[in-house]
Formats: sequence, structure tokens, C-alpha cells
Amino acid sequence: MAFYQTGGCQCGAVRYEITAPPRTIYCCHCTGCQTQSGTAFGMTAVMRKEHLHITKGEPRSFLRDTPMGRTMTCWFCPDCGTRLYHDPGGDLGRENRNLKPGTLDDTTWLRPIAHFFTRSMQPWVSIPDGALRYEAMPGDRGWLTD
Repeated sequence: MAFYQTGGCQCGAVRYEITAPPRTIYCCHCTGCQTQSGTAFGMTAVMRKEHLHITKGEPRSFLRDTPMGRTMTCWFCPDCGTRLYHDPGGDLGRENRNLKPGTLDDTTWLRPIAHFFTRSMQPWVSIPDGALRYEAMPGDRGWLTD
């Protein structure tokens, strides 16, 4: 059976589809992700670029430097401002897009396998048993996309 999911921004001006499951899903508890998401952490579904297709509207972008020394391109709805995905920059950005999975129409199947920057995690957040935990961003992230 083929994998197919849809999603979009809050106002509906931008819609997308994904045609393959994410390579991985993780949560980041860094203060930048807390600010961007307006909550305790940001969630990411790492997708191959060819499996994420805009079906309606045209997102806009801005550039943001990361603590890891990369520049990422962040894509959002120009009408409501919902952040949809970003290109992570560096080696990981050549083939991946990092989807904000909260923008999917159906989020019931999402299961993050790792949590990054737990050193800045809010004290009331609970990480499920079995999930990988890192105090910062691990240096070798090749396992995220295998």
C-alpha cells in the first residue's frame, strides 16, 4: 500500500502532500525551537525533498543561522505565518526537508524516536521510555537518515 498524507497551514492558503514516510521523526528542546513553535519543543519529520510536494499556494522563506554553524531556509505561509518546513542546510540539506509534522492533517501516527537539547527541556516535559535522549545535538546524525 502506498504512503500518502496531506497537510497545510492554519488558514489553508498553502497545502502539501507527502508521498513516503519520513526518514525519522524527532523533537528538539533547544530554546530556538521553543521560540519558533511557541511551546516546549519543536518536532521534525525528516523527508526526502522529492517526497514533499506543495499542492496549493506558494510558501515564502527566510534564512536563519543555526547554533551548529549552518544556515537553514525556513518556509512558511505568507498569509497566516505557519511554519511548514525548512531546508536544514549543510550536508543534510542536500536531499532532505524537515517538515513541521504538526501541520499534517492526521498526526496520530507520529512517533518521535529521539529528543535533542534535553539540557534546555522544560521541567514538566516527559520523554517516553525507549526514546533516544541527547543533551545537545549529536555530532554524528547519519543514523537519522539511514
